[in-house]
Amino acid sequence: MNTEKDQFLKEFGDGYGYPHGPKDIDEIRATEFKRLDGTVYLDHAGATLYSELQMEAVFRDLTSTVYGNPHSQSDSILGTANIIRECRQQVLDYFNASAKEYKCIFTSGATAALKLVGETFPWSSQSCFMYTMENHNSVIGLREYALNQGAAVSAIDIEDSGSHAALSGNNEPSLKMLQHPLLRRNAIKFQEEDSTGDVCHLFAFPSECNFSGVKFSLDLVRAVKQHSEENFGGVTLRKGHWFVLIDAAKGCATEPPDLSKYSADFVVMSFYKLFGYPTGLGALIVRNDAAKLMKKTYFSGGTVAASIADMDFVKQRDKVEELFEDGTASFLSIISIRHGFKILNSLTISAISRHIVSLATYLRRVLLGLRHENGADVCILYGRNNDKVSSKMGSIVSFNLKRSDGSWIGYHEVEKLASLSGIQLRTGCFCNPGACAKYLHLSHFELLSNIEAGHVCWDDNDIINGKPTGAVRVSFGYMSMFEDAKKLIDFIVSSFVSLPTPTRNGFQLWKGQYRRCSSMGLYLKSITIYPIKSCAGFSVENWPLSNTGPCYDREWLLKSLNGDILTQKKVPDMCLISTFIDLGRAVLIVESPRCREKLEIGLESDAYCGRREVMDIHSQRYEVCCYNEEVDCWFSNAIGRPCVLFRCSNSTYTLNKKGRLGMCRDVEAKLNFVNEAQFLLISEASLSDLNLRLCSNMPRSVQAAQVQVSAMRFRPNFVISGGEPYAEDGWSNVRIGNHYFTSLGGCNRCQMINFDREMGQVQKSNEPLATLATYRRTKGRILFGILLRQENGNPSSQDLDSWLQVGQEVHPDAR
Repeated sequence: MNTEKDQFLKEFGDGYGYPHGPKDIDEIRATEFKRLDGTVYLDHAGATLYSELQMEAVFRDLTSTVYGNPHSQSDSILGTANIIRECRQQVLDYFNASAKEYKCIFTSGATAALKLVGETFPWSSQSCFMYTMENHNSVIGLREYALNQGAAVSAIDIEDSGSHAALSGNNEPSLKMLQHPLLRRNAIKFQEEDSTGDVCHLFAFPSECNFSGVKFSLDLVRAVKQHSEENFGGVTLRKGHWFVLIDAAKGCATEPPDLSKYSADFVVMSFYKLFGYPTGLGALIVRNDAAKLMKKTYFSGGTVAASIADMDFVKQRDKVEELFEDGTASFLSIISIRHGFKILNSLTISAISRHIVSLATYLRRVLLGLRHENGADVCILYGRNNDKVSSKMGSIVSFNLKRSDGSWIGYHEVEKLASLSGIQLRTGCFCNPGACAKYLHLSHFELLSNIEAGHVCWDDNDIINGKPTGAVRVSFGYMSMFEDAKKLIDFIVSSFVSLPTPTRNGFQLWKGQYRRCSSMGLYLKSITIYPIKSCAGFSVENWPLSNTGPCYDREWLLKSLNGDILTQKKVPDMCLISTFIDLGRAVLIVESPRCREKLEIGLESDAYCGRREVMDIHSQRYEVCCYNEEVDCWFSNAIGRPCVLFRCSNSTYTLNKKGRLGMCRDVEAKLNFVNEAQFLLISEASLSDLNLRLCSNMPRSVQAAQVQVSAMRFRPNFVISGGEPYAEDGWSNVRIGNHYFTSLGGCNRCQMINFDREMGQVQKSNEPLATLATYRRTKGRILFGILLRQENGNPSSQDLDSWLQVGQEVHPDAR
């Protein structure tokens, strides 16, 4: 790394690391961000990190001074109001805004600031709301206010012309705009001749796109205001008074808009984007002339000078801040921003910008240069001039990865593996649908088809019809280091770049011609049943099968009161709930370390409370039965949160509107509450190979027993003994005893296998998923074990032939 870092410093040394600051970057990380040891944090566009020094100052301040409600009038409380006034001035100073021209209104965040503009802007049926395609949903959402008042709405694309959106020397805009179709919510048509200079219009753009990192030139402010009645880069702006809104939530961390030069009317920001703490606090910086036109309807404590309860009379306060800050301000949070600004001011925003840009530029350059062994590009960057490194880019590097054959690697796969490597980044569309559609070249038809297929924000549908639905976003903060960027690069190269040596990842999944494994020595070693989804199971010597899989397997589940299906991913302590089914007594027995008494639930229908419901999970529709309050209360105590127990009584497979399949792979069989298939089988030989790899990856000082994982980590129904590691990958079918099963392929693994139950506690690590990812990954899936579907009809649990027995021979590809 030293050689690479030396080269980096040779080019960026003047801007990287705060060489002229009170501390260099190494000292900052060592003294103020000790908690980052071993973690690469690269989601500063989502939320940057607070300094430990900053938080110590906040704690000293709040524990040594009495702060009270600023609406109070006692002497000791007046100091609170004075400090809040100082904080307002700090915000204005940060944007180089004169207090004579601008006011700072504190809000609960940038989104609340935008909402305030939308609620109070003087919309009319002649108004127009225009915004750039590259805008956050919180900005686009303003159109609801405009459309409801009969105003016209239009999105525009701004293209480069030399430098992004810059003005030429003759004050004519050297930019090109593409206007999307005009939107209106009612039949009223805009009559140009009816428009007057009194009509108010709003133009909104971000100072930096939170999807691509593209920086928008603030010359747009001047261009909109000076050319409001002329042809504006190919787009005609309507007559009237144009106001300009800048979403600076992302951009102000490295380049706050200078309002002494660019007289925007509204600027919104959030403080956690600047220095991590406090969250839930933002600001609207509003120009005085614009504030006078804002129409406020609601009044509350603090916003009125006087009101009469039984009369239609209210006198609002004159000061802008008092008029628009409803209720008591979040004064302790406001007071805390002083300590954040102190950190930024000690480094200076210009030095922070140089530091961050040096890292982002370096990363873009390296990613653009990555090639597979066949010469194919590894990385596709998004942003202006994405074929070169643009000087008009901010702290964000947004990209997708490709395989050597040109197919896309899903962003969910990248995020999943990055997390295992201790790298935190962001994936998806980042609440910026316009930029997402623009850079990923998604048409309206494709967007609507994806939605109808079930794709929504924050889900795992990263590739649909061969095209990505989002991207990977990396963003740097003022405390980021070269080592953070280097670790990300090393991770991408080791995980996704095809290198000349075909065995770089060790044992590869079997492909092409599968070896036919001899059945000699293969036998069923254990059978495990898991009655309640995500709770512990129990092992048996023999067990009956039903038309849904092992009898009673995953026949129950827990659901939160707000409708979420509860699993160990959300409630790790569910693995501490033990279960057992006594077939002779026909009861399910459940125990928990949190409950004094064990719970017994009858298997017959008279155990239900009588209420039935229908629920949809993974495109499977279930008819379910409910239990009484006593049962639900027991489970609520067991997991430490309110929940309800359901039992499956029937299930049918359903397709979405486009007729596409959901997550479940077994669409032909009846299923209980399983994710993909009726049965899961793992091989003892494969498990032994995995454990050998885990031991080889650990330091010699760590004992082998400490890293070994048991079969139960993978929650299999069947464990087989004998054969070679991973031979099951190639099986198309298998016979166990007299029962035939079809293989549905490998089981995709998730973080759940990293939960270890030890001494009554649940511990989580990166293993064994991290090791599996190095040699068991294919097409975005980390495989271990195989999924099976039963093929011998509709067995009855009363028929002895429908039982499986430990010790029975296993015959792969028996047909």
